[in-house]
This record gives sequence, structure tokens and C-alpha cells, in this order.
Amino acid sequence: MARQSAADSVSLMATVRIPTTMRPISGGASTVQVDGATLGEVLRNLEAKHPGFGERLFDDTGALRKFVNVFVADDDVRYLQGLDTPVPASETVTIIPAVAGGCAARDSE
Repeated sequence: MARQSAADSVSLMATVRIPTTMRPISGGASTVQVDGATLGEVLRNLEAKHPGFGERLFDDTGALRKFVNVFVADDDVRYLQGLDTPVPASETVTIIPAVAGGCAARDSE
């Protein structure tokens, strides 16, 4: 039986792309390698590895927060299976927090 090297095990993990606003939680890393067969497992393992992500990603019921967009292989998980979306080995998971803003209303002159 062949032994798996550390490099091989990293390649079997999902790559989670961390948005700039959440990088302080990941120690400044723009990507983190995380294990998990589903999106829910990947995100829970991300929280275990870097505490602080859970409160940003999940609401009180354990569902993804409405203002956080998550993609698996460029597909929005809201149109897939949500937290049950399969995450194949070596796939990319992207977290994109919604951005609010715009210009202030102007008074009519």
C-alpha cells in the first residue's frame, strides 16, 4: 500500500478563497486548505481551523447568512444544495460577502 505524502493530502482538500474583509480571521491568508465532502463540512472545518468564521457565515439556526454568497466551482450554492452541496477534492470554494452602499439621496433643488 502506497503512503500518501503531505503534499498529496493537501491537494485532496478544498481550497477556500477568503475575502479581504475576512482575512484577519485566517491570519492574513487569501486561501486556506480545508477538508470536507460537503460545503457544510468544509465551512465547519474552516471554523475549527480559524475560529471566527462561523459567526460571520452562519445564522443562529446554522444556515448560511443571507448576506454571504458562497460558490463551489463558480456555482452559487443557493441554486445547488446549499450546505449539502458536494465539494469534490481539490475544488475551490469562494466566500463573497455582500457589499451594501451607494450614494446618499440628494435633496431636490
